[in-house]
Amino acid sequence: MLKTTALKIDEKIYECNKHIEKLNDAKDYLQKYMPLSVEKYSSVDKITGSFIDQLCFRFSKLQDTLGESLFRYILILAEENVKKMTFIDMLIRLEELEILNKNEWLELREIRNEIAHEYSYNQEEVVANINMIYDKAERLIDIFRTIDKFITERF
Repeated sequence: MLKTTALKIDEKIYECNKHIEKLNDAKDYLQKYMPLSVEKYSSVDKITGSFIDQLCFRFSKLQDTLGESLFRYILILAEENVKKMTFIDMLIRLEELEILNKNEWLELREIRNEIAHEYSYNQEEVVANINMIYDKAERLIDIFRTIDKFITERF
């Protein structure tokens, strides 16, 4: 079981690194447009729009991979009984292990959930969410790096 989990972790680490690579590509391209305004957003060309989509998509996918897979796998390797743990219980335990701050993760999750409204009629909301994702992406990447370091040092 632990060996299988270790292989799954390797796969998810690889996946996270790919999301980070694409997230950074989008951030690099969009740097000259940031922070976005409604005026800038409404006049972006198709390529810039694609990079905005990539930013939002990769932020979302990175957070999903961390929260839905890696958190559980870390706790399994740490020989925690995750079967009865709620997601909040896992966050609390990860906070105890000094991997993340539970409240910060929940805030990042809320930002990720706002992405679902990206094509909202309210362009001010859309632009605010894109700016927030752009600003918080580095923090999400830092959490991944902390997780990667924890895994390397502990297992």
